[in-house]
Amino acid sequence: MTAGTEPVPAVESVHLVEHAPAVSVPLADAVGQALAAARIVDATPDPYTPGRWSLRAGSKVGAVTIAVPGGGEAVTVRITPKVPVARLFFLLGHSLDPKGAWRDVQVSVAEHREVLPALAHAVERQVDRALRQGLLQGYRATEETALVVRGRIRESEQIRRRFGMTLPVEVAYDEFTTDIAENRILQAAVERLLRLPGVPREVRRRLSHQRARLADVSTIVRGQPLPGWQPTRLNSRYHHALHLARAVLDGASAEHAPGGLRVDGFLFDMNKLFEDFVTVALREAFRGTGHTARLQDPHHLDSAAAIRMKPDFVLYGVDGTPCAVADAKYKAEKRDGYPDSDLYQMLAYCTALGLREGHLVYAKGNASHAAHQVRHAGILLHQHALDLDQEPSALLADIAAVARRMTDTGIGTANTPRV
Repeated sequence: MTAGTEPVPAVESVHLVEHAPAVSVPLADAVGQALAAARIVDATPDPYTPGRWSLRAGSKVGAVTIAVPGGGEAVTVRITPKVPVARLFFLLGHSLDPKGAWRDVQVSVAEHREVLPALAHAVERQVDRALRQGLLQGYRATEETALVVRGRIRESEQIRRRFGMTLPVEVAYDEFTTDIAENRILQAAVERLLRLPGVPREVRRRLSHQRARLADVSTIVRGQPLPGWQPTRLNSRYHHALHLARAVLDGASAEHAPGGLRVDGFLFDMNKLFEDFVTVALREAFRGTGHTARLQDPHHLDSAAAIRMKPDFVLYGVDGTPCAVADAKYKAEKRDGYPDSDLYQMLAYCTALGLREGHLVYAKGNASHAAHQVRHAGILLHQHALDLDQEPSALLADIAAVARRMTDTGIGTANTPRV
């Protein structure tokens, strides 16, 4: 700091918009370094003004709070998506459960302009709906040491641990209880949201009520994998709540402490969200046509299987051979077009899979469709643009049009999907 320069007071809250131009804000260096290290936003110190940082949001949206240890200041960074929050939740809901009735979720979050309050609101409403008839019960396999025989005796454990003693007894049995995977997942999601800053007071109050309902359910240890569950007729009223709980718990959160700082928050990666939506929607468009769709399908570019590649979506025909490939790109077309590197990537996919056409699906573009014929290769590369600002029905209609083009243009199958 030069002589006579006064320090710039740090802010308590920063509001950014996804992929908007960078803004200069007064921040403690420790906070700016934490933002950069955690890759929450692009953060660089201002070279001309000490105490100020240039912040630019990328594809991550949500909110995080960074607290300096020792009772120092805390800074909350809120990143608003470019699309309305209700549209974001449609993309999320359709990718998690394309057959689910997500309209009520969209209506319930429409009043929120930021992601985290909307997510907490949606989870609480779905958990309340799931638990309205009481906690679901089921059988859980239990092994314990007991003074009475219950279920079956674990003979090998009895011999190994008790050396032939008759009591206590090592037993195993199936217990009918509310402490099952479905309730444990809901409880973990509610607890996670209650720890996050930025949840509205009224939503936090209702989440606390849901936590009380789940008080007898054992807690999932942080860092441990989530227990598995299978959708059935018996747990159908839990399905929407469990899908949203998965979104909360499946690693989309920011919760770590770089350099002694504490970072608490929740972030959606719009790149991943868009990719999930496009690939799931394409898979649904081909359902019932005899085709098989595989998401994130691993392949190799070279004969020695040394160069790995993983297209977002590969469609297989009835004979089991690839007949179409697609990749989702959460990018908007710029004045000079889309990046050439995307075309090179798709050309590699088509070459390795033996396909004459490939499809790139973008979040926005100047035209809904463009195609490029590759010289000397006989490969046609399509670029499709979706408008995420339109209504869900129109967005799904555009996905259906992409699916039709994937089989209508003679890329290895004569079958046309019924979309």
